[in-house]
Amino acid sequence: MKNLTLIAGLAMLMLSACTQNKNLTESGLDPAAFDTTINEKPVQLYTLKNSKGMEVSITNFGGRVVSIMVPDKNNHPTDVVLGYDNIAQYADSVNSPSDFGAAIGRYANRINKGQITVGGKLIQLPTNNYGHCLHGGPSGWQYQVYDGKQLNDTTLQLTLLSPDGDNNFPGNVTAHVTYTVKSDNTLDMRFEATTDKETVVNMTNHSYFNLNGDPSKPGTDMVLYINADRFTPADATYMTTGEILPVQNTPMDFRKAHALNETINDTTFQQIKNATGYDHNWVLNTYKDGKGDDTTVAASLYSPGTGILLEMFTNEPGVQVYTGNFLGSGVKGKKGIAYPRQASVCLESQKYPDSPNKKNWPSPYLKPGEKYYSHVAYKFSVK
Repeated sequence: MKNLTLIAGLAMLMLSACTQNKNLTESGLDPAAFDTTINEKPVQLYTLKNSKGMEVSITNFGGRVVSIMVPDKNNHPTDVVLGYDNIAQYADSVNSPSDFGAAIGRYANRINKGQITVGGKLIQLPTNNYGHCLHGGPSGWQYQVYDGKQLNDTTLQLTLLSPDGDNNFPGNVTAHVTYTVKSDNTLDMRFEATTDKETVVNMTNHSYFNLNGDPSKPGTDMVLYINADRFTPADATYMTTGEILPVQNTPMDFRKAHALNETINDTTFQQIKNATGYDHNWVLNTYKDGKGDDTTVAASLYSPGTGILLEMFTNEPGVQVYTGNFLGSGVKGKKGIAYPRQASVCLESQKYPDSPNKKNWPSPYLKPGEKYYSHVAYKFSVK
């Protein structure tokens, strides 16, 4: 991001972080390593806790979830998301680019050729992924600073004002993300937005989950369940074709939970070959007649090793499951660990990819006077 600048003596802050262990979060993060200014806006680390052993740390840079600590089957606190332990790496979109834990916007996932039509006018968005616009473009909201307000020990609200023309999207948009750590070890996220001009909005959280407690190894032994009879196939550029196909008798069928490694390497199936793993949108059974049921499990992930179970609930029509196929570059994350390929699984609640150009799919268009609302909850337990 060309206009990204880190000031306020970040190097000195990083040095001082080494001597401030008393201020570390339970996950081992030092808030001093996140205390800086980016694009003239203050950045910091916020920590939310409950009384059941759950701790979540979030930075307002990109609305990123940096760590999630939950107890495993032996009551051992375990960090279940990938990320970095300093703001410098998150802000470096060249040497360590990532969407780790981010609140993605304006439009999560891909838009075909970066083109949308609003009010009869064709708009060209920036293209940054195989000729498509991915996650809002090269300077999407994951590389912008939200205004943060911690409401209490368990709740954080972030606000972003996205101006008309931001990455060429129309409309002045005010977006809010509210994170709440609940008493049942649920991380609840509510995305809201309004606009003064018709636009498209599709927000999500992009946490990379590894429930095994050891992200130095691939996480393909984790057990995945997806409450979906259908999925949206994609071509070799990861763009949806417009079809909606049944999962039955294909490696896309996770209606009966099974370990990822049972099917993730089946390159005889073209969809897995295209993505070198899973990077697809599933059409959730929990969404019917234009409404999502966020009280029924949409997807789940389970680690046989730690016994940690993650259940996902959402009001959105789709979930993008991404198995970290582009990890393995050698860039080191938290605690100096170089995450290998397929070390994690992302469960991204969303409108389907390229929905602005698929008229029969749930609409991502937002008009003045309307309110965008998206809900996702990640509930952790042991079994």
